Amino acid sequence: MSWQQLHLQCPKDKVELAEALFYEEGAVSIILEDAGNEPLFEPMPGEEPLWQDVVMTAIFDTNSDNRFDGTDFEGMASEVATAVEATRFWTTRLDDKDWSAEWMKYYKPIKCAGDLWIVPEWLDAPEPNATNLILDPGLAFGTGYHATTRLCLDWLSMQNLDGKVVLDYGCGSGVLGVAALLLGAKQVLAVDIDPQAVLATKQNAALNGVSDRLQVFLPEEFLTHQKENDQPIDCITANILAKPLIGFASYFGSLLEQGGLIVLAGLIENQTQEVMEAYAPFFVLDDAFNYANTDEHHWHRLSGIKK
Repeated sequence: MSWQQLHLQCPKDKVELAEALFYEEGAVSIILEDAGNEPLFEPMPGEEPLWQDVVMTAIFDTNSDNRFDGTDFEGMASEVATAVEATRFWTTRLDDKDWSAEWMKYYKPIKCAGDLWIVPEWLDAPEPNATNLILDPGLAFGTGYHATTRLCLDWLSMQNLDGKVVLDYGCGSGVLGVAALLLGAKQVLAVDIDPQAVLATKQNAALNGVSDRLQVFLPEEFLTHQKENDQPIDCITANILAKPLIGFASYFGSLLEQGGLIVLAGLIENQTQEVMEAYAPFFVLDDAFNYANTDEHHWHRLSGIKK
């Protein structure tokens, strides 16, 4: 079996129209990609930013839909391209594959600082006797491949977490919380606004045999938990974005015990100073740590202790 793909390049204000036309013609999937080299950072909840110029790829199952022969498909492609003012369009054939497994080939085990490895669930651990975190990325953020996740993992690997209670705020896949438990933490409280992240974190905790020491909450549930239990927290990890990190400064300060540890990530170079100023009343933070770049920008990590 094979599939037909229609690719076109159009401005972002025509993307919604193009999607509607594609689905009207029977597209089973649509992919959006940057037509140039424009950085697009992780959005805030509710935001859906797009590049100024977008390449759209619509996939059609022409085997089960007899509307299209070669001429008809090219004609439809031309009509859609004209309607959305595409600067170019082209078609290709896509051979059938096991798409449910295709994405897995891009994941490999990752060596972090110390003796910690991140190992995709379907692969064998390169060093069986190391500290191996088994991970199914699922639909949540946090595979270990992104620079900000690696920054936090490397920091966790260098801490003495024995007997500590860790709060992983913005837990995503749960990779940081699970890593903390494997590295000696007594308990992890994980929080995320996305129900899919809550599910992924629970699944990855089960994969690593630490479900009994990890609790996952939506933010409102965590507030209730803390109000009822007033549980002391020794360490906070927050790999999110600069704006919410600034907003959480006093909140995180109220949660941590004196001398407690904190690590913040998801920051680019020109955001670190503002974040440090927001946390200065509550924490002594170290300098930003440069890890990786994205063309013009560098990712940074901040860490320190509660005053």
